Amino acid sequence: MIDSNKKYVLLEGWISIFTNLLLFALKYWAGIVSGSIALIADAWHTLTDSVSSVIVLLGGRLSRKPADEEHPFGHGRAEHIAAIIIGVLLAIVAFDFVINSVERFNNRESGTFGTIAIIVTVISIIGKEVLAQYAFWGYRKTKSSILKADAWHHRTDSLSSVIILIGILVGKYFWWIDSLLALIVAIMIAYASYEILSKEIKSLLGERIDPTLIDGIKTEVDKLLELEVFIHHFHLHQYGHHNELSCHIKLPADMPLSEAHEICTRIENHIKRKFNLVTTIHPEPLEDS
Repeated sequence: MIDSNKKYVLLEGWISIFTNLLLFALKYWAGIVSGSIALIADAWHTLTDSVSSVIVLLGGRLSRKPADEEHPFGHGRAEHIAAIIIGVLLAIVAFDFVINSVERFNNRESGTFGTIAIIVTVISIIGKEVLAQYAFWGYRKTKSSILKADAWHHRTDSLSSVIILIGILVGKYFWWIDSLLALIVAIMIAYASYEILSKEIKSLLGERIDPTLIDGIKTEVDKLLELEVFIHHFHLHQYGHHNELSCHIKLPADMPLSEAHEICTRIENHIKRKFNLVTTIHPEPLEDS
């Protein structure tokens, strides 16, 4: 039986692929008809969404694989890697937009917009925002970083289409509007790329543990035991939906090993129940001072 998280990732991925392929064809055709580089570039941006969605499917599938001999902590970080690939794709598209918009401006080229361009752009705005809302909804349900990254990809495509629509409506008054629109879209996409990459790279490199989580664990351990164990030295290792916590406690130096082991096990089981963290505890001798 497919778990709910995997179901959301798979469904969002397939819907995104088919919708983006349709929108790419429409926008590219409208761009050719109107001679608008902004519309053509936006069409290619939409096509990269389909590529991103393929990555969503592959990343989501791989991240759910159980732990094995070569990957004892599971494959959860595959989601982070897939999200980074999406971020890099966005950066490449943004760079291409900049190059094309500068060339267009230097050559004093403009587009000839018409009713077809308006209709296709409106369809794109609605379609992409619906996809973004669905992906964000799936993210809120599953907390999957890959769904959040794909949602932002849809959102930037929707916003870029809004800007292009505004340009279409005023394009007949300014020959340079097409070049400016492509540049604005590039900036928006580059920012979305930065947002995705900065978060995912931090996750892969390792982040400081949230102080509120540490306080919560200390509070729970204090309530669990009559003996004060001075829990400290926390390290959190994140593997997607599987997280490993290590920490130290202090116990009397003359405490029997079996009793120390029992205390460590009680704390580990309690943290697992309360915080869904697989914990490894290192006991230290409590000094008299």
